[in-house]
Amino acid sequence: MKTITDHLADYAAYHRDRRNIATHLIGIPMIVIALQILLSRPHWAFDGWFLSPALIVAVVASFFYLRLDRPLGLLMAVLLALTVILGVQVAALSTTLWLSWGIGLFVVGWIFQFIGHFFEGRKPAFVDDIMGLAIGPLFVVAEVVFMLGLKKDLHQAIEKRFP
Repeated sequence: MKTITDHLADYAAYHRDRRNIATHLIGIPMIVIALQILLSRPHWAFDGWFLSPALIVAVVASFFYLRLDRPLGLLMAVLLALTVILGVQVAALSTTLWLSWGIGLFVVGWIFQFIGHFFEGRKPAFVDDIMGLAIGPLFVVAEVVFMLGLKKDLHQAIEKRFP
């Protein structure tokens, strides 16, 4: 199994231009929120608990991130929990509003992604490795963590892979 350093370095190889990273800091959260909104219908309630495709995706993704790195995995789990809560709120709106928010955020998020890759001059990572779709959100969170001066060893290990 690849390590967190392997995954993030592989993804980072497609994201060396600071403008591309900046567009990803906006676009990827929009896409994740959009998917959670769209996956929040249908949902089923059981004694005050609920189950939806959005919750299942968030739980599976959280376990994946936790296996890679506990602190970042915990942060990702909290952020994904917030997207599930937001998704439930938006899914409770009319179908028109639910779809408008979900599809709108999804499309605009991908526009940001493609603008970033125009600057980069390189295709998105998921074109060569579908895991890029799962690593993208972790990459964005890790970039913010690195900008805050945290996880320096991980950041250095990733950057050592690039000349």
